Amino acid sequence: MDDFTEYVAARWQVLVRSAVLLGCSHAEAEDLVQTVLERCLVKWKRVSAVDDRDAYVHRMLINSFLSARRRRWTGERPAAVLPEQTDHDRTSGVDDADLMTRALDRLPTDQRTAVVLRYYAHLTEQQMASVLGVAAGTVKSRLSRAVKVLAQDPDLAELREIL
Repeated sequence: MDDFTEYVAARWQVLVRSAVLLGCSHAEAEDLVQTVLERCLVKWKRVSAVDDRDAYVHRMLINSFLSARRRRWTGERPAAVLPEQTDHDRTSGVDDADLMTRALDRLPTDQRTAVVLRYYAHLTEQQMASVLGVAAGTVKSRLSRAVKVLAQDPDLAELREIL
């Protein structure tokens, strides 16, 4: 245990500085190093037996850093600038999306899939043909028919006037 205490006293600042250089704030770096050293303490016999202890601990530090960065953040993020508040109707986007969804629902599945892949996923006709397992000409005809149906949809007339 004294060996571990000496190691921490000697290497703490270097490990914290390494974590800061990896991209942590100073407080995050201290937390990260503390977490790594806790893991080292649990496995100290193994850690102290390796040839290059510093390299081993730094590898643990990097792995912990990368693992923490991969975790999905679901909390709030502060913004430097708040979005401007406007008085316009924010429900119009929802109404437009609803109109479009309803129009797409009226299309046959193969045509709807073609429209989504082309105009939402932005795939090329060749990519779409590969995804759908059909010829490029089939993709073109499905898109052509779908666009024709959507162009004649009376519920989308309001959207066409806006655009």
